[in-house]
Amino acid sequence: MFSKVLSAATFGIDAYKVEVETHSEKQLPSITIVGLPDNAVKESKERVLAALKNSGIDLSFKKITVNLAPADIKKEGSAFDLPIAIGILAANEIVNQNLLEKTLLLGELSLDGSLRKIKGALPIAVEARRLGIENIILPKDSVREASIVEGINVYGLECLNEVIQFLNSENNFEPVHTDKDEVFAEVNTYHLDFSDVKGQENAKRALEIAAAGGHNIIMIGPPGSGKTMLAKRLPTILPPLTFEEALETTKIHSVAGILPKDKALITERPFRSPHHTVSDAALIGGGSIPRPGEVSFAHHGVLFLDELPEFKKNVLEVLRQPLEDSKVTISRSKMSLEFPANFMLAAAMNPCPCGYFTDPTKECTCTTAQIQKYMAKISGPLLDRIDIHIEVPPVKFKELSSASSGEKSEVIRKRVVAARQIQLKRFAGLKNIYCNAHMGTKEIRKFCKLDNQCEELLKMAMTRLGLSARAYDRIIKVSRTIADLENSENILPQHISEAIQYRALDRELWGH
Repeated sequence: MFSKVLSAATFGIDAYKVEVETHSEKQLPSITIVGLPDNAVKESKERVLAALKNSGIDLSFKKITVNLAPADIKKEGSAFDLPIAIGILAANEIVNQNLLEKTLLLGELSLDGSLRKIKGALPIAVEARRLGIENIILPKDSVREASIVEGINVYGLECLNEVIQFLNSENNFEPVHTDKDEVFAEVNTYHLDFSDVKGQENAKRALEIAAAGGHNIIMIGPPGSGKTMLAKRLPTILPPLTFEEALETTKIHSVAGILPKDKALITERPFRSPHHTVSDAALIGGGSIPRPGEVSFAHHGVLFLDELPEFKKNVLEVLRQPLEDSKVTISRSKMSLEFPANFMLAAAMNPCPCGYFTDPTKECTCTTAQIQKYMAKISGPLLDRIDIHIEVPPVKFKELSSASSGEKSEVIRKRVVAARQIQLKRFAGLKNIYCNAHMGTKEIRKFCKLDNQCEELLKMAMTRLGLSARAYDRIIKVSRTIADLENSENILPQHISEAIQYRALDRELWGH
């Protein structure tokens, strides 16, 4: 007897349909799985046989062949356990095949027949809806993320016997639906707030500008000045995620298997902070079958690199492509995968190896050569992609002991959102440009015209402060954002003046 069960697998952050074809005949008992299965799929026959026996089903004296089509794409993971088990049962006429044509199945089987959580439920549900499939059966722990997809019946079942009952129409299971409006109503419940930070008004202002224009930012200051504290609060002032952004971000976390089982969607901008010992594969993504890395997990959010010079040089250099292209391409001999990586880079570092070069109260013990060697760990091309450099001085005791709190994140966010709306209107119709940080030379010439006074001010800054050539475009882009925050149509001299202050690492202070 023959049966066909619909299933799916993920490729990158998208899914594709897999047909599980099963042939059963009376011969010496054996199960053969073909169609480029990996070890986890090959091992599924042991899990399936044990799950069938412990669910009260005996299939002795049967030769079973299972084909996973298309047979030229490598299949991986344990999510094919359930469709293989159902395929065997359908081929042996234990399960009715009527519903199989319009039902997609996925799930890992425990030896007792219960279903375990799988990766990639959300992109698979999206693909199932696109293909016009009516039902999708998933383990109960994976159903929440898939249920956000409208136009398809998503069922979360607990064990193999429940799946058999569903397919034989012996039980009226109810599909699970999650209201996306209800999910988004829970958004922005941040536990951190900018009002927690004492002093550091200049740094807060720089972070507001960075958030308003989507600019990458680096903070330089001695230990304990509040760089990490400020960076952790950056997502609280970024514009709220749209549904499309939330869906794309959740897809990445879903295929990596790091989405909590009780979470339908990621509704807050991600904040990722890998340790400086991270490898280039963990940061960018990789593996024999490529997996997303930290830059993709930070998609539509913030990637924070603390102690930037402590990262290995090759790790920092691989950041250049995602910072430029907002995506990561991972190529292997048999495949090439693309993961989105549109994130804001926030970095923090000490001004020298001992950390006290710019501290007014503590003496720096580093030589000029040591400081220059330390700063040289960050290459010019990487620094070229960071628009704002801000010095973060130590907080004075008077500010620390002050009872008054600063502006709340909610207030700052309103200004940021207003500035972003201006930019969305400005760049309407332009591909892949949504904020000032994305502007290229052509857009800068078109949208950032300077009058003679601004040109003179910029020329003077370039020569007197020893700013590098790379700073020119960055200053103009940042000044455009400052003008947007003030709802000014033109870039004015005061906007240029403020933007010049945010190029600390381009000055000759540190030997650059």
